[in-house]
Amino acid sequence: MPNECSHSSPRWYALYVRVRHERVVGIQLAGRGLEAFLPFYLSRRKWADRYVSLEMPLFPGYVFCRFSSEQRISVLDTSGVVRIVGFGRQSIPVDDEEINAIQRAIAAGLDCEPVPYVEVGRAVRIQSGPLAGVDGILRNIKDTHRLVLSITLLNRSVSVEVDAADVGPIGVPDPDPPQPPVHIAHWNAPDSAGHHIVPGK
Repeated sequence: MPNECSHSSPRWYALYVRVRHERVVGIQLAGRGLEAFLPFYLSRRKWADRYVSLEMPLFPGYVFCRFSSEQRISVLDTSGVVRIVGFGRQSIPVDDEEINAIQRAIAAGLDCEPVPYVEVGRAVRIQSGPLAGVDGILRNIKDTHRLVLSITLLNRSVSVEVDAADVGPIGVPDPDPPQPPVHIAHWNAPDSAGHHIVPGK
């Protein structure tokens, strides 16, 4: 897991925020010129005599923000932000690939929903489609193929519905791998004085 950078290069961090303040915090961060990422999903809930779809955070209690060390104070001064997630007093950035995978799923409008954190399972790579190149764990949920993506730092996972035809295993050997170059060693017979003659010397 990457450590907090001492230089000013912006990184993604997870912000722990007050209950039900995710949207407010995201708006305030954007107002300060900071890049915030707050993914939502549609949750179907029963309300009185009917069902309604509510927009809910994929990661309740957290907002992702990309900032540099110089912007840290501005982030912590944002109303609703409790702390930057890390270990002890050390803030730990979120893996860029994990954030990118979830951003791509949201941007593609794929069906996403939170699931219990998954560490082990059938590791696969999406071969085609909007998530091509993304790695995750394949699960069959409610008779559909779903790719589980995780934010390791938070021990949280989300599942994304994928087409089985787009999925392939990780680590399949290349059927026609490139052959390494062959180096031929030349041995030269010693001359009359017992010395070996090396070409070019």
